[in-house]
Amino acid sequence: MSVSTPRTRYAVVGLGSRAQMFVGALADTHADRNELAAFCDVNRTRMAAHNRTLDTPVPMYEAAEFGTMIERERIDAVVVSTVDRTHDEYIVAAMRAGCDVVSEKPMTVDAQRCRRILDAQAETGRKVTVTFNYRYNPVHAKVREVLASGAIGEVGSVHFEWLLDTRHGADYFRRWHRDKANSGGLMVHKATHHFDLVNWWIASAPETVFGLGRLFFYGDENGARRGLARPYARAHGEPTAADDPFAIDLAGSPTLKALYLDAEHEDGYHRDQNVFGPGVTIEDDMAVAVRYRSGATMSYHLTAYSPWEGYHVAFNGSHGRLELDVVENSFVEAAGANRVAGHALHGAEAPPEAWSRLTLRTHWEKPVELDLPDAGGAGHGGGDERMLADIFGGGNLDQPGADPLGRAATHRDGALSLLTGLAANRSFETGLPVRADDILRL
Repeated sequence: MSVSTPRTRYAVVGLGSRAQMFVGALADTHADRNELAAFCDVNRTRMAAHNRTLDTPVPMYEAAEFGTMIERERIDAVVVSTVDRTHDEYIVAAMRAGCDVVSEKPMTVDAQRCRRILDAQAETGRKVTVTFNYRYNPVHAKVREVLASGAIGEVGSVHFEWLLDTRHGADYFRRWHRDKANSGGLMVHKATHHFDLVNWWIASAPETVFGLGRLFFYGDENGARRGLARPYARAHGEPTAADDPFAIDLAGSPTLKALYLDAEHEDGYHRDQNVFGPGVTIEDDMAVAVRYRSGATMSYHLTAYSPWEGYHVAFNGSHGRLELDVVENSFVEAAGANRVAGHALHGAEAPPEAWSRLTLRTHWEKPVELDLPDAGGAGHGGGDERMLADIFGGGNLDQPGADPLGRAATHRDGALSLLTGLAANRSFETGLPVRADDILRL
């Protein structure tokens, strides 16, 4: 007689839009191995909106009841998808209560909070998984395979340019991410994705970082200077926002309405703030130079106001060069394109014009365009589905039960990915190069 394996009981803390993929995985796709047991949030309306999507609603707990929830609901593991600056509070509390943790990236927003997490993990021995879904994108996995094969020899330098368009990029300036105290800025919240990829691709970690960053496009001063400003604090119910291409219509999206507009009466949070209003403390144009422990260097640039979205990465090696070009959204329509959150926002399916190209150029040989796997157009280039299968399903879709490329990201990977962004933020302030060990010794 076979004995069934008990399902892992999960709680999800932080029930904004980022929680949707975790709720779906636990309650549906991977419910054979897991049980969605509870929700925890500062906002009951938001939790109730998620519960309405479930066949069997789960108990809801307020943030102050987090410890009670773990004990009462016999929680084995916690998914943390709250505002970034509070990640450490829940990660540490969960581990000390005997739970494993799955954390949205970034793992946290500063060195002090990161050290708290690392110390608690060492103290408890609990498992922390950071959801770096871009590692699971089949195109990115192919890059790692090619580099690991030695096709271009030893990697000497990396050039990485990332463009966020005026739909996706603007969205970071509408919501809580616009306050650096909440998100660490785009160097931490967004670029952590990219810095983790480079750490993983070249199997190294940052040593020295120099950065230049500024708020060039968004914010009240820039909006006024360029004639883009509109006199509203948030878009909902404001006539002056009706034809603003940078505004978002929460009422026009059933999901955003349920999670944010209908929940405002509880916490006063506005998801549709004016990108050219006051209170923006993050940068939108950032250039970073990095030297890695391996000796390799990287030049990195992130622009958050581009007319198209995608990225270009080039690796220069002792035997040649590997180039990755990715177009995620080739243009943003001029009229009304931003009124409802569309495909260019976080985690949605890629638009029809999306494409990728990986080119290998070795010394004295003709360039070769390498075959790339079909990701199926799913979220983050197919990374979301594969990552969720690995974390909650017992094995990624490509190699069930195994992780030959080392895609699963631990607390240490989460900390290493933060080093570049945290050092860059300090360099923005001081105008000087920063040693990663001076930020956080790992």
